Amino acid sequence: MSTQTPRTAVVIGTGTIALGWIALFAARDLRVRVSSTRPDAPEYVAGAIPRYAATLPDGAVDPAALLDRITFVPEVRDAVGDADVVQENAPEDLPLKQKLFARVADAAPSGALLLSSTSTLLPDQLGAELAEPGRVVIGHPFNPPHIVPLVEVVGSPGSDPALVARAVDFYRGLGKSPVVLRRALPGFVANRLQAALLREAVHLVREGVVTVDELDTVVTSSIGQRWAVVGPFEAFHLGGGPGGLRHWFAHLGAGLERGWESLGRPPADEETVETILAQAERGFARHPYPELAARRDRRQNAVIAALRAEGRA
Repeated sequence: MSTQTPRTAVVIGTGTIALGWIALFAARDLRVRVSSTRPDAPEYVAGAIPRYAATLPDGAVDPAALLDRITFVPEVRDAVGDADVVQENAPEDLPLKQKLFARVADAAPSGALLLSSTSTLLPDQLGAELAEPGRVVIGHPFNPPHIVPLVEVVGSPGSDPALVARAVDFYRGLGKSPVVLRRALPGFVANRLQAALLREAVHLVREGVVTVDELDTVVTSSIGQRWAVVGPFEAFHLGGGPGGLRHWFAHLGAGLERGWESLGRPPADEETVETILAQAERGFARHPYPELAARRDRRQNAVIAALRAEGRA
């Protein structure tokens, strides 16, 4: 296995996640090779890079400097021939990804990192058609990947621990905060937490307790700000006073299960979806998508910069 610092990274795909990786890899002085089935991939990426270049965590960079490090090789076998890292971002279609990784593994150097951005599939599934299925490691980012630090690193039971460690080192070298999951399970960790909150958010809006706009305000004005500083366990540890989490559980833990039982289980039926969409579209339609995304990115970077100044990022 190669232990040299990666120099050439292949990004498969040109969707939202892929574009974030392309921009970040190029900003970290990697030679980026893009493999995409889009016939207009060069023009599409060139049009998107300025927005990503303007919102990189370490500050805006010249889009032209990023584009100088990006080349396009449509055929994946040709693209990965001398790659140090391959970051796959194909649609969440298991047979498609399995065939794709089989082609990648056949053409890439034996020491190349084979990474997937998947948010729903498991690594042993992705590598099922490889002679060494454990070569595929998941590096699941949180959107937008060029800004948000988290990468969930997930190997299969057959993955060499040294290979997983190399993936961690790669992402850490990009300025990321990689977390290795001890067990692969659908949705991983961040999306499962997000899904739990979303379920209750949908329930509260469906029941008329709050609107979509009000629910977002509740989150961004309370737990969103709190969780940017401390995680749920540390928050409740502090909530327990000098006795910490043990004191908190002793006094409030008895009511936890009753609270969990009262949480909603809303159906994802047409009525529920339309209730959410009608309110969301009225609120979000006030601003075009590029404006909303740019505002999100500016604010996310401001939070990261503040935490970095305090030594927490």
